[in-house]
Amino acid sequence: MEIKDLLNPEGNNEGNKKEKESPLKSLELDLKFYDESIKEVALEIISEGISEYPIFVAHQHELNLGEPILDKEELNTSWSIHASTIEEFTEKGLVQPDKRDRFEKQYKDPYAFMCVFVIVPEGANFVFYPYQ
Repeated sequence: MEIKDLLNPEGNNEGNKKEKESPLKSLELDLKFYDESIKEVALEIISEGISEYPIFVAHQHELNLGEPILDKEELNTSWSIHASTIEEFTEKGLVQPDKRDRFEKQYKDPYAFMCVFVIVPEGANFVFYPYQ
C-alpha cells in the first residue's frame, strides 16, 4: 500500500475538504523530515545483522513496540517513530508466523524504501515510503 492510498482512501472528495484533514498528511511531512535518520537506522539494523526487515512504527500516542528513535515532543513534529523488525512483529503476534513469508516477499528494497507501520485511531497498516 502506498501512503497516498491512505491519505484519501475513498477518492477525491473535494466537497468534504472542510471536514477534519487526514493526520496522514502530517505523517508524510514528518517522514520527509525524518528521511535521513530513518534510512541510517534501517541500514544499521541490516548491517549489524539484527534483521533484514526493519520496520518503523509511526504513531501519535504512547506505544510499547520497538525502540523509540524520533520523538515528536523533542522534535516538535506530529509523529513519533519507533524502530522494530519483522522478528519483533512476529514475536508479538502482529504478523502471524504463517504470514511472515508473504510479508517478506512483499517487502520492498530497504535501501530505497522505508517500511512504516502506521497506527491511527481507525487502525494500522504497512506503508512503503520512498527515501528522498
